[in-house]
Amino acid sequence: MRQLTALDAQFLHAETATTTTHVAGLAILDPAGCPGGTLTREALVDRLRERLHLAPVLSLRLAEVPFGLGRPYWEEVADLDVAGHVHELTLPAPGDDRQLARKVARLHERRLDRGRPLWEMYLIHGLAGGRVALYAKIHHCALDGVTGAETLAAMLDLTPEAPEAPKARKASKARAPKAEADPAQGTLAVPEGEEVLGPLAMLTAAAGRSVTYPGRALRALGRMMTDLDAIPGVSALPGARAVAETARTFTGNQAELPELPPLAAPRTPFNGPISAKRRLAYGSIPLTEVRHVAKSFGLSVNDVVMTVCASALRAWLREHHALPDRPLVAAVPVSVRTAAARAGGVIGNRLSVMVTQLPTDVADPLERLRAMGATMRVAKRRFAESPATWLDGLSTLLPTVLTSVATPAISRLASVTLPPINLIVSNVPGPQLPLYLCGARLLAYHPVSALSDMSGGLNITCFSYDGSLDFGVLACPDRVKDVWRLMDHLREAMEELAALDPRS
Repeated sequence: MRQLTALDAQFLHAETATTTTHVAGLAILDPAGCPGGTLTREALVDRLRERLHLAPVLSLRLAEVPFGLGRPYWEEVADLDVAGHVHELTLPAPGDDRQLARKVARLHERRLDRGRPLWEMYLIHGLAGGRVALYAKIHHCALDGVTGAETLAAMLDLTPEAPEAPKARKASKARAPKAEADPAQGTLAVPEGEEVLGPLAMLTAAAGRSVTYPGRALRALGRMMTDLDAIPGVSALPGARAVAETARTFTGNQAELPELPPLAAPRTPFNGPISAKRRLAYGSIPLTEVRHVAKSFGLSVNDVVMTVCASALRAWLREHHALPDRPLVAAVPVSVRTAAARAGGVIGNRLSVMVTQLPTDVADPLERLRAMGATMRVAKRRFAESPATWLDGLSTLLPTVLTSVATPAISRLASVTLPPINLIVSNVPGPQLPLYLCGARLLAYHPVSALSDMSGGLNITCFSYDGSLDFGVLACPDRVKDVWRLMDHLREAMEELAALDPRS
């Protein structure tokens, strides 16, 4: 059994009556290549059964430590019946994009059952043009964006005719493999032959960890002090950079790091307590246009994506007479999963966060693009030279028994008093070739992420696939009522950038 890391457990603790912390994807498919011209639930269930061993996270469920005295463990469910996780429904006519988005938003509002493996899928028929959709969600405590893409890839093929799936590896009976220490949080990654822990063993392990907690908390606090000038909200306080530099000197890190701008999030309609309701909009922009702008101006693709988001947010805020006079602050998740962790099948999150300003206060689109590029260069150089560890530190700071109570309360309080960020913007790279599911061609894949009081009532996530950048814009309707208008602004922002002259 593998214990959740402090960061993984934090995604569990963050759930409340108004906050769910699963992540999802909405796949749009053309079933013309399927047998009979349609993708059936039976075919999908068969595919999952055939390839379940390629996505081990789908076979795991939580085993709670008695009385909540420790972080939960993962235990494998033998002979999992995947059919119980796969559902099917049909949209009424005309089956347009907005109908699908409303249905998916309602499905996304529902919490996953913690007594089962934390995932489910919905095969949705009735879309205009003969298309079908697949909405799949899984709890964030089990994976991050990179492993989510890898789990999806395990179910897909390069051609409509599926090759024979690799056989599951048989465990050796000679001896059980040794547990390998995961460098993050001391998690054990045991691919096979895992020891099953009973309640008494879990309590004993929790008691042992409680003895070492003060030392771990002090180390976490020390790491956070070295990142003080990179923590949103805190970095804007007087003396934050001086304290961080002093802490880095004491820890032996005397490298001259790039100075980050003050990361103080202005007030926007996005920020404040959220409700349990969700609204979704989705759409795509051509990746070729993004790459062309990036090449023309000597920027990265991600710089252009961030500029598109900044421009769209500026346009939306101006329409609502709510544009702040200083930049917005966005959190950008960054995968820090190592090749060894990926090869070893380590479950959970291996991510950090890069926090950056969005130049929504810059009126000229060309200057906004250049400002975003300059801001991202500094943020990326700082992250490369000193990867942010404060997210793990925050997750470790409080004992588990208190974290589950404190996390929702702190998040709610921060949303009212001093929101650390305005929103999360995420860009997940994907394959640039067509993929197929049971013969159905994948036309687009729109991520559907999570909202919280602390991160704000708006999340923009995109996934690059087969020449397109596929967006999923999730919002709380109490904060953003017209989420489709924001999707319109994303397209308009790309058109605006594509029309710029690099010689200007």
